[in-house]
Amino acid sequence: MGCCTGRCTLIFLCSLQLLAALERQIFDFLGFQWAPILGNFLQIIVVILGLFGTIQFRPRYIVVYTVWTALWVTWNVFIICFYLEVGGLSKETDLMTFNISMHRSWWREHGPGCIRRVVRPSSPGTLDDYSYVSVTGCIIDFQYLEVIHSAIQILLSSQMICNTKCCTNTVLRKCGNTELEFH
Repeated sequence: MGCCTGRCTLIFLCSLQLLAALERQIFDFLGFQWAPILGNFLQIIVVILGLFGTIQFRPRYIVVYTVWTALWVTWNVFIICFYLEVGGLSKETDLMTFNISMHRSWWREHGPGCIRRVVRPSSPGTLDDYSYVSVTGCIIDFQYLEVIHSAIQILLSSQMICNTKCCTNTVLRKCGNTELEFH
């Protein structure tokens, strides 16, 4: 089981993408961001499928992974537009939490250099709410951290799309097939 340059590169990039998705999943869980949690979960599953397809010479799995990667790039472009408020989108909506909770990005209150102060509600008996949290002194605003996370995902995915064609051709040659057969 030799390791060609394209295949080893694909395995390495899949591993990086898996680590980046796991890291993002952790912070989305901390912020109760349900839409990104679902997307990250699917990403983790498909990256594992892509790793398996690459290691086990399964071109169909690599093709499924490539198609998903194109969808993943689209999702990350949406995330960037959402946090930069492009096209009428607003980061203040509950879109990422499916309108289930009032939570926002974990980075909003816990970013690098942020000082978090809880401001007491003005009326007694009011439930504690995230709107009563004051955050100051952040080195970088939370929306830019979210954009950076998505940009990293897009860069890794772009590299993956370029490398999967090479790897699929190598796998097909290794298996003796000249085309993909879907049954």
